[in-house]
Amino acid sequence: MATALLLLLQLVSLASASHHYGGTVSFSYKGRNPDGSFRVDFRNRATYDGCQYSHSWSCYNNNCGFVTNQQRGTIDRSTNAPQFHRQWCETETVQQRKVPTDKPFQMRASSCCWAKTRNRVSGWRLLTQVDLGTRSDTGKPNRSPDIAILPFLRVSQKCPRTYKLMSFDPDGDTVRCRYGNIRNIECSGCNQPSGFVLDQGSCSLHYRNANADPSVFGFELVVEDFPQRPISLSYTDGTQSYKAPLIPMRHKRALNNTYLHGTTPPLSKLPLQFSFLVDPPAPSCVDGLYLPKFVHPTPANGQHINAEVNKEVEIRVRAKASHATLHDIIISGPLNTRKHRSTHGDFVIRWTPGPDDVGDHYPICFAVESVIDPASTKPPPAITYHKDHVHVPESPQSGIYQSEMRCVLVNIGKRLIKSHVTCHESSMTVEVTRSSLPGLHEDHLRLNDPSNTACNLQRNSNSTHIIAVVPLNSCGTQIEEDEENLVFKNEITTVDNVNDLITRNHLLEVQFYCQYPKCGNVSQGFTAHRRNVVVWDKGFGKFTYEFEFYPNSQYRKMVDPGLYPLEYDVTERIYMQIEAKSTVNNTQLFVESCSAAPYDTPNYWPTYSIIENGCTVDQTVQVHPKANPREFRFSMEAFQFIGLHDQVYISCSVLMCEAGSSGTRCSQGCINSPLTGHHTHRKREAITQSARHFISQGPLRLKRLAESTGSPGTFSIRKTAFF
Repeated sequence: MATALLLLLQLVSLASASHHYGGTVSFSYKGRNPDGSFRVDFRNRATYDGCQYSHSWSCYNNNCGFVTNQQRGTIDRSTNAPQFHRQWCETETVQQRKVPTDKPFQMRASSCCWAKTRNRVSGWRLLTQVDLGTRSDTGKPNRSPDIAILPFLRVSQKCPRTYKLMSFDPDGDTVRCRYGNIRNIECSGCNQPSGFVLDQGSCSLHYRNANADPSVFGFELVVEDFPQRPISLSYTDGTQSYKAPLIPMRHKRALNNTYLHGTTPPLSKLPLQFSFLVDPPAPSCVDGLYLPKFVHPTPANGQHINAEVNKEVEIRVRAKASHATLHDIIISGPLNTRKHRSTHGDFVIRWTPGPDDVGDHYPICFAVESVIDPASTKPPPAITYHKDHVHVPESPQSGIYQSEMRCVLVNIGKRLIKSHVTCHESSMTVEVTRSSLPGLHEDHLRLNDPSNTACNLQRNSNSTHIIAVVPLNSCGTQIEEDEENLVFKNEITTVDNVNDLITRNHLLEVQFYCQYPKCGNVSQGFTAHRRNVVVWDKGFGKFTYEFEFYPNSQYRKMVDPGLYPLEYDVTERIYMQIEAKSTVNNTQLFVESCSAAPYDTPNYWPTYSIIENGCTVDQTVQVHPKANPREFRFSMEAFQFIGLHDQVYISCSVLMCEAGSSGTRCSQGCINSPLTGHHTHRKREAITQSARHFISQGPLRLKRLAESTGSPGTFSIRKTAFF
């Protein structure tokens, strides 16, 4: 019975290891321990067809020390694999090792078997070579190159593409990528994939052409670093070793082998293994049609991003595919990297470095995938696969289309600006220590939109801290929404003049946000009656916007603020009034646009338009007679947003003008094109009209929803503060 159980466990173990897609390793020197030993952190990424597996590492040569701490987690997973369980999962295991000496050593992970590969890769062989000798050029221990690639790449058969593998060396060494060439040590069978060209000098992989196949190509690469000039490495036992620069080979095989084995030994040796799937031909090879195309603000490939300890790094990725639907983003990065899709359709990658990451560099790679939208009626365009040959494809096949791969490098430094954010139910309080901002005064600092007096940084600041109490629906606060959270963002930046829209003296940028889990109803802070908006504008002084609801078209008494959120039946008429109160005579109010949204923020998307460019667009809108030029009265039928939202806010963009002055936006009234008038009124804007201001009121709820969900606004929500 025991023998049968052992055999069963061995079979289970073999099966669990039979769907390997690749892996990478890097190491980081973390200093000396009190007993004189060395601490080295290893980061091993492993990709299988499930998240429960990881590599098993053993010492292959010399003294590798032992593990003192270890943590493991999932980086990313996807169902875009074509075989077996039709999924892959990349995990990262971070090991802290205590090594007794700084002499070189090698570690290895090996077992069977890869997923079915086209180039006959059976087992995996990952070899890591570490040398912690003190360098003569830097006076510090040798450091590992930072390497990264997506674990599962795919390309359309007839669409050539170049992949720049992330390879960065913190010592400034020359980094080279080559195919493994020592059988059963650096690679399994060492069979190189066909249809690809590896430029080892730039670590670029060029896909040329290969037949489509449901099996993957298994890539077994080795990444090495070489000094740019001759150096020596000194060890604590008094010995030394010498390292020479790499001498490129003048040979046809130079793209595949940097040097003859043993002639120019590297400082470090790291494995880089991944899978590559060649899909059937896409209807078009033009990026932006079927294949996703990156657009602003997606960072460029190889871009360096500076980060601080305990401050979350946010990488925003935006892509387009006019003939397909963006489906997912594939990422690879350090442990605890997260991804989500924002309200606006952007993909957002987030990661927070810890105190132990100072001085390190972490690559993050990503690619966006799209699928053909079955509902799309757009015909596939003609495409050119080869020079002088145009091919008009048939109906597009169902499949996944992957964008180019991009990688960025996150550099971790110490925290420079001392700041703290506190999240409240309807505002964010940000405190920045003045001593961390030498030479800067709040007169030259501003939030995204300082037009509201509540957004003036001088209002709450003191002698030791610059303090901003930022309403969630004002000061240019932006909102994003995903499946689980609402995120409100703003930032403090430097300007030449606090009222300027641009600056050429950009010295500071403090980004901050609060995250509110969407668990339950909206809190009291979101459902309260909106306060009046007080603004100051050059030429118009200080004035107040009031946005109120009324029970009927008589507009005699506004609805009691204590009754909010207001409840309406579908199609019941809602009466609203916007009024500007000012001591400046001969002025008039103009309502340029109004829309409805689940949240009262100016940039929430999507919204339902009520008024656009001064024109009513909702068919139920009625404009009612006003008592004076600084009022605007209108009404519309109540409606419900389609989806999970049970409330709406009415938000408007308004401005003030000098009454009777020609050429102002107020005098133009309703215009069909948003461009008309922008050009006309800008010449006199500083004299005859104010800036545009955002005001909102609500929320409004349907009576049946209000009755069925109980009393709103009576519970508290969790809040998370971020910088």
